[in-house]
Amino acid sequence: MPPKQLILLASAFTYRANAFEEAAQRLGIPVVRGTDVPPPMLGKVSIPLAIDYRDLPRSAIQIEQYAREHPIGAIIGLDDSGTLLAAAASELIDLPYNAPEAALAARDKHLMRQKFAAAGVSSPNFHHYHLDADISSIAAQTRFPCVIKPTTLSGSRGVMRADHPVEFLQRVEQLKKILANEPCDEFLVEDFIPGVEVALEGLMDYGTLHVLALFDKPDPLDGPYFEETIYVTPSRLPKKTQKAITQVAGQAAAALGLVTGPIHAELRVDKGKPVMVEVAARSIGGSCSKTLRFDLNTSLEELIIRQAFQYPVSNIQSFDQRLPVAAQDKSPVSASGVMMIPIPYSGLLSRVEGLEAAARIPAITEIEITAGLNRPIHALPEGDSYLGFIFARGETPEAVEAALREAHACLSIEIAPELPLIN
Repeated sequence: MPPKQLILLASAFTYRANAFEEAAQRLGIPVVRGTDVPPPMLGKVSIPLAIDYRDLPRSAIQIEQYAREHPIGAIIGLDDSGTLLAAAASELIDLPYNAPEAALAARDKHLMRQKFAAAGVSSPNFHHYHLDADISSIAAQTRFPCVIKPTTLSGSRGVMRADHPVEFLQRVEQLKKILANEPCDEFLVEDFIPGVEVALEGLMDYGTLHVLALFDKPDPLDGPYFEETIYVTPSRLPKKTQKAITQVAGQAAAALGLVTGPIHAELRVDKGKPVMVEVAARSIGGSCSKTLRFDLNTSLEELIIRQAFQYPVSNIQSFDQRLPVAAQDKSPVSASGVMMIPIPYSGLLSRVEGLEAAARIPAITEIEITAGLNRPIHALPEGDSYLGFIFARGETPEAVEAALREAHACLSIEIAPELPLIN
């Protein structure tokens, strides 16, 4: 009997697929990608599993039909669009996964806020609107500062702070342009929560949250846009605050109905009190998972696949007590981190210099430029990606943070204006 396959579902632009494929290869599990193909090309391309991510019901049925001829052990969604389809297909095939309703609640920010409010999860006050509403009237009754965010986009795209009514009107006009070609015409207006921001990486197992890592975000995220840059773990917050963060994250996951698989949670901490921002039913984005290694140099992706295939996972109860392991020499280290290299402004990436000097900084383990040369890149709030990633490991979180900043300072990034198209 052939071995059971792993189906990976993600958009064509994800950074995550290769890491999952490598982890599956180490486990001896064959992988098939559910490739997002535009409807006119369906049936015309010779790939194992061509589907249209925009047609969720039809694509789920296609995956079920594929499973009738191929043994499937698990389906994993790698990004927000993939998680919705993975939930729908897993339900049809009767594979362990979160219910489609839970996956949708982790994707739709309005539904998420409603679930949090109903369950009493600490989260910002919010109001829900459509773009065709009377924006001037909304601005007149809004409490400032506030945060404006679309209900379905990811990567901080379209998320903006407004401090007064005039700025509110300007931000909504920006949002209308961003959403012009998106299947979304809704947005939230939330109270701005001051304080520091953290990210929690976890694994849900039969409804129980196991914390894999808690990342500090040392750069202030106060707007006008909310571009994430540095993640460092372990957190330097007091243990009492870290425990409270874990409790709130677990309550939030339960409120959404998430019971199995990875979660990535974002929280604000104001005067020691955690406030839930968002929970995604997937693992950390980009290449950031490279910061995490567990027992025997196990990657985050391998842990996720092992759980999905119901393989033994050693001592899952102690995940949140483990320290990362250095990727090269496997010696214990106390801290690790990543800088998501920000895009300062939109245009054509023409040159990145200083990589060799940055790589020589002590504690720097890798620098990865993911944006293509002479290709358009977009800064926030229009963009949703980064120029690349810088990784570091060291004895303390302070040392890791300092190394990331020093390496970034070595880089010289040249972005040329993007010339308008001439008809």
